[in-house]
Amino acid sequence: MEEVRIGVYVCWCGTNIAKMVDVEAVTQEVGKLPGVVIAKNYKYMCSDPGQDLIIKDIKGHQLNRIVVAACSPRIHELTFRNACEKAGINPYLFEMANIREQDSWVHTDRTEATGKALDLVVAAVHRVKHHQPLDKRSVNVDPATLILGGGIAGMTAALEIADAGKQVYLVEKSGHLGGHVVNFDLTFPHLSSARQMIQPVIRRVESHPMIELFLNSQIKNVNGYIGNFSTIVQNHAAEARELQFGNIIAAVGLKPFDPSVIEEYGYGKLPDVVTSLEFEKMAASGKIQTKSGREPRSIAVIHCVGSRNKKYHEYCSRTCCMAALKFVRQIHAALPDTFIFDIYADMRAFGKGHEEFYAETNDRKIIFLMFDQQEHLPVIRPADLKDDFNMLIGMDEKLSGEAIEVPVDMVILMVNMEAVDNVKEIVHAIGVSLCGNQFFIEKHPKLDPVATTTGGVYIVGTCQGPKDITDSVAQAKAAAARILATIAQVSVPVEVTTAMVDEDLCCGCQICIRVCPYKAISFLADKHVSFVNEILCKSCGTCGSACPAGAIVSKHFTDTQILSEIEGIMSMSVKT
Repeated sequence: MEEVRIGVYVCWCGTNIAKMVDVEAVTQEVGKLPGVVIAKNYKYMCSDPGQDLIIKDIKGHQLNRIVVAACSPRIHELTFRNACEKAGINPYLFEMANIREQDSWVHTDRTEATGKALDLVVAAVHRVKHHQPLDKRSVNVDPATLILGGGIAGMTAALEIADAGKQVYLVEKSGHLGGHVVNFDLTFPHLSSARQMIQPVIRRVESHPMIELFLNSQIKNVNGYIGNFSTIVQNHAAEARELQFGNIIAAVGLKPFDPSVIEEYGYGKLPDVVTSLEFEKMAASGKIQTKSGREPRSIAVIHCVGSRNKKYHEYCSRTCCMAALKFVRQIHAALPDTFIFDIYADMRAFGKGHEEFYAETNDRKIIFLMFDQQEHLPVIRPADLKDDFNMLIGMDEKLSGEAIEVPVDMVILMVNMEAVDNVKEIVHAIGVSLCGNQFFIEKHPKLDPVATTTGGVYIVGTCQGPKDITDSVAQAKAAAARILATIAQVSVPVEVTTAMVDEDLCCGCQICIRVCPYKAISFLADKHVSFVNEILCKSCGTCGSACPAGAIVSKHFTDTQILSEIEGIMSMSVKT
């Protein structure tokens, strides 16, 4: 049996770890453990010099197991696996201990944090002794791409991929392209025409020889795995078509919040209370008028309608503040004698040129009023017959601390953006997850914001969360670049730490099939056992934990490996 020769490397992470953990003391103690040939610490293990240190020691000391104590494996596990591979050892003979997020960042006592760090590293050392080399696998990639959603994000991604000479199938559930942007009049902060921007994009998509467009259409369940997907596209006439493709982009967008549920605003009851999208159409027509057909003498714009409120949605819709300022500017230009009230909870002008846009708007004699979004919403009521205006807005003005009434002829509600109605059907079909706000979840919010945990499936635009046109386009181009890179590689690596079934133990109950979130398990009727498609499997461990017979084991997460890790962490606790 091969002698286990372990190298342990403890990272300072600048002061992120070293400020709370005595890394030198941890290194010294770990160096005494059986099987540990060398133990070192370095300020930044993930840096090139840090990786070179590991590579040099593997070759110089004939190391065959590596432990790095640093940050989360989600951030740099792949980095250190690649370093191991460069040095000539299997990347799965590596284990990472998280002593930053799970230790130094969550503790205030240096002694206790150091002790916990030692426990975590010792556990990793015990575990890595039982690691086994795993062979890499890859699959060929079909160069076609399926894109769900024909808004600005979906169209941008489609054109990027199609312009590279690759087939795109673009599926849009409505009868037209352009999403919500086709309803916009102007864009912020430059007040340029949205129509002049979006129409050329639509025409290019409609005429592109490498883009096949499916309007009034939706998909059924997607089958397969990265590089080799298939689905059925069906339109409103019950006409169906099977498609084969290698990657998927979800760009299904969001929909506007219905403000009629907020009684204070009277939407649907008061005729001159309109939503932001309704006002967009009004502004685009060139006629800003009340329902009675006269020019409003006073207009109020109310922010955060359905946003940042525990009763409706707690998140910020991000684009509402700037859209409100855009409306204010449009009204001021079209109706210079009209009083304009901007009623806001907080002003969030965080994008490029946005703060300047706010400052310029503020100089135009606009009346800004502030309200408390959580405590007291403004209340809109019809004005008395003797009043000159249609409505009165009663509110507790936060800046002055006074209760006031604002006379208006029109109110524009800046409505929240929320998930589309069939969002759960979509995520189930393509195998991704939703957060608590019903937005699609990305693989990593910082390091992988357009990919998902399902290989070959990408998310762009507002289905991931509210964002403006600029950010949507940037995400679309990023996802397209990722897909073109995988197509250029011809084949892509797939997960190897997958589940496997011991047919001698499997009782054929099929519980694993019902709980698998990736539809990776099927039933072999002739053998009366379950079978794992290792290409589809993501090694989440759900099947293994649910199997009553203990017949399913996840590679790289065997009982022996996990129990040895527990034994390691307990061994130090017993000593102390």
